[in-house]
Amino acid sequence: MPELPEAESIARALDRALKGRTIEKVEIFFPRLRTPLSPLLDAGLAGRRFVDCRRRARYAVAGLDDGRQLVLHFGMSGVVRVESKDVPRRKHEHVFIYLDDGMILRFEDPRRFGSVEVQNRGRDGWPESLAKIGVEPLSPAFSAKFLFEAAQGRKKPVKELLMDNAVVTGIGNIYAAETLFAAGVAPVRRSDEVTMEECVRIVRNAKRILREAIKCGGTTVSDFLNVDGSEGKFAQKLKIYAQKTCTKCGGKTLNPVLGGRTSWYCPNCQK
Repeated sequence: MPELPEAESIARALDRALKGRTIEKVEIFFPRLRTPLSPLLDAGLAGRRFVDCRRRARYAVAGLDDGRQLVLHFGMSGVVRVESKDVPRRKHEHVFIYLDDGMILRFEDPRRFGSVEVQNRGRDGWPESLAKIGVEPLSPAFSAKFLFEAAQGRKKPVKELLMDNAVVTGIGNIYAAETLFAAGVAPVRRSDEVTMEECVRIVRNAKRILREAIKCGGTTVSDFLNVDGSEGKFAQKLKIYAQKTCTKCGGKTLNPVLGGRTSWYCPNCQK
């Protein structure tokens, strides 16, 4: 599933490809993904112009000139491309948005857990459906003090806290594992046992790793592809995720299931 760096890479590429382009028509090839697709046909998108594309959490949000927003979520296997209309449709491409320059915004999703929706803009400038999600991890709001206070009274593992979108949004399985490894904190630790000093290390490393991953275009370990079809290069820099042995001490890693996701950590280097 694309996490924050992947969504950021997609949003930046879409901003370059879509800004100033006018929608000519919309075509759907399947009735629904995570949510129905038919509302796209009734949204009056023909003639609307894209003004920008930004990221919020793991969503790409493309602003339209009438104030509404096209909201893309990629689920487990969603891929978005901007390609010529001469390129044949792929089997699992479910949405085509035709642009005035002869290109098509295409949404492919074999597992159909993603979504493409038109939503109204909320008071905070983002889609109304995203009003209650947590702080952005690259923002000043995500601080050691914030994380420490959020952890108080919570017995669930600290890795699950980092992946809780109601607390901090966009840090998924890969980057939570990498962050905690860099911070030297075991993912199985109870959240309310993590110290302020450890929170400082967690926040500092989370921001560093996410920024580095964005520069690399994200991480490709399964289905993720960038808008141009390229793979994210951060996979080459992973230190603990999916590693059988620790890249620091060479010891065997452990991989418990936390929050329904397989985790990796080193019991020697992470306490």
